[in-house]
Amino acid sequence: MRVLLMEDDRELVLAVAEGLRAAGFAVDLAERLDEADLKVSVNTYDCVVADRSLPDGDALDQLEKWRRAGLAVPVLMLTALGTVEDRVSGFEHGADDYLVKPFAMAELAARVRALCRRAQPPTLPELTVGDLCMDLPRRRVRRAGVLLTLTAKEFAVLEALMLRAGQVLTRSELIESCWDELNDPMSNVVDVVIAQLRRKIGEPDLISTVRGAGYSVHESA
Repeated sequence: MRVLLMEDDRELVLAVAEGLRAAGFAVDLAERLDEADLKVSVNTYDCVVADRSLPDGDALDQLEKWRRAGLAVPVLMLTALGTVEDRVSGFEHGADDYLVKPFAMAELAARVRALCRRAQPPTLPELTVGDLCMDLPRRRVRRAGVLLTLTAKEFAVLEALMLRAGQVLTRSELIESCWDELNDPMSNVVDVVIAQLRRKIGEPDLISTVRGAGYSVHESA
């Protein structure tokens, strides 16, 4: 899941980005409203996390413009402006959630994940392909009942594949969904993670390589 973080406090933005990435999100950064507007126009995000006060204006004004333009991406306002009036104003301008600073990183990650899921087609809490089961709420994966230890990135890639089980996902689609703008699109990061997943999932292999296209997960790879 890919998130845009709108924040100009360098110390805070690095800490939040690190925390969200550790939780399995791909995170792009924007320090200004015009920069955020450009990135939203060229990328697909599952959620936007926005500080209200940016150098070139109030993020609520930008949010209102996005909503008028029909942009439905979920937006969480992350701000020190925490009065009832501030929160109400945030929701009236189109925010989906509002978290006041200071905050716990675990709560922010949980709220962002909930917003990302809300924006996606409804899915069962558990995804199953053969004897491979993914518990989405608990973020656990088991193969034949055995718990697998996956990194956040491995979980994200496997989730993307299992959500579209039987379909082929291109490397570009996986990068768009699971990595951020810092990733080199010409690198082999997708192939590396797929290899790690295959090793951890074990035999029989459930992940197919479709030469020249991408990867697919199904019961009999």
